[in-house]
Amino acid sequence: MNRLPCCAAHRCCRARLRRALALLVLLGATLAAPAWAQLGPVQLPKVGVPPALGNTVNGLVSGIDNSAALSDVRNLRVQQLLHTQSKLLERDPEGNAIVRAQIVAISPAPALLEHALALGFTVLSTQLLEALDLNEVVLRAPEHWSTRKALRTLRALDPEGTYDFNHIYLDSGTEAPADAASAGAMQNAPGAVPAGTARLRVGLIDGGVDIAHPVFLAAPVHTHGCADQVIVSAHGTAVASLLAGHAGLFSGAAPGAELYAADVYCGQPIGGAVDAVLEALAWMAQSKVPVINLSLVGPPNATLAAVVRNLVARGYLLVAAVGNDGPAAPALYPAAYPGVIGVTAVDARRKVLLEAGRGPQVRYAAPGADMVAAVPGGAFASVRGTSFAAPIVAGLLARALHAPDVAAAASALAALDAQAVGLGAPGRNPIYGNGLVGEALRTPPDTALH
Repeated sequence: MNRLPCCAAHRCCRARLRRALALLVLLGATLAAPAWAQLGPVQLPKVGVPPALGNTVNGLVSGIDNSAALSDVRNLRVQQLLHTQSKLLERDPEGNAIVRAQIVAISPAPALLEHALALGFTVLSTQLLEALDLNEVVLRAPEHWSTRKALRTLRALDPEGTYDFNHIYLDSGTEAPADAASAGAMQNAPGAVPAGTARLRVGLIDGGVDIAHPVFLAAPVHTHGCADQVIVSAHGTAVASLLAGHAGLFSGAAPGAELYAADVYCGQPIGGAVDAVLEALAWMAQSKVPVINLSLVGPPNATLAAVVRNLVARGYLLVAAVGNDGPAAPALYPAAYPGVIGVTAVDARRKVLLEAGRGPQVRYAAPGADMVAAVPGGAFASVRGTSFAAPIVAGLLARALHAPDVAAAASALAALDAQAVGLGAPGRNPIYGNGLVGEALRTPPDTALH
């Protein structure tokens, strides 16, 4: 049975939202950094640092000890998004945000499209995913039809086809802007890049990257999306720096690597829709980028699952954050899809972050707190969340996989498995996966970066 959507008339939901709102107020008023969304300024004496970035999805803090509260905060963010963008977004039967009246199809049969058009559907866009031998079609539901009815109808007409809502995938949520004093704090030269890394290639699907930041001076960056405009985001810049950045004592996992950065948000409040994610993945495949980092999360989606399957079968490695909904939350996607490398985050004491997701989707743990990353304006910020652990794993894998190849991808994973430091229960476990990798890549907030 489908769960009822949360609404003002639902007494239980109102109570949960009140608890979440109270939690946000309490955290904003009383907690020192790290705090919810890392709102407090972080002290980095030798480098001016803006307030820290939020977590991958929820911007949650290690001081929260209630798993239900973690889910409440994420639900609150979705609720707020749906409220402010009600003309464009609505809920699916499970309560997830979707683009109103839109259905995404993968390689629909011509006869199906003709039938759909006759029923009143309209084609909003078509995109040839040439490197994957697929095509993506976005359909608008007939006037006066609900989005749910539109999806049910298409699936009934073509039971073997792949159709789903145009789900919204969320990045880090709340991010604090850099202050004027810290905007130009990082002006040092990039320094020497380790031999051999400059020829590596790695992909990023996230927000826009500040390619003018000094950490990218030695890393060629190819951008994609947003009608060829670069719309800088703090989250995308931070994750990219942990992939391929290098400056002074700061280093990403594959410093100086050739970075392919696809922006699926474009600074829009309803950015991150699945059709944009699919198109970005196809661009990566067209460019033969062997390792792709996705520090974004959302619900299962049939069209995304189909494209992920296609990429994994071709020897690509997809690395994804497991999300910050808490240890008791259901698995988030794309990290939970078969073949995707799910990454959790640990702090400087090798302890898993309280907000990190758990389950069989966790393959590795990596640093994701008590560390800094680059942010727009040439500065650095303290970051926290599984969003910032995933690029460390992706960068390490990019060192070993230079082209998409099934056997080589398996070898790269086996080699990283052998390097992982076991944490928690013996063997692979749902908290730390195969163990901790990339521990030396953590740049602490008190490090002199000049």
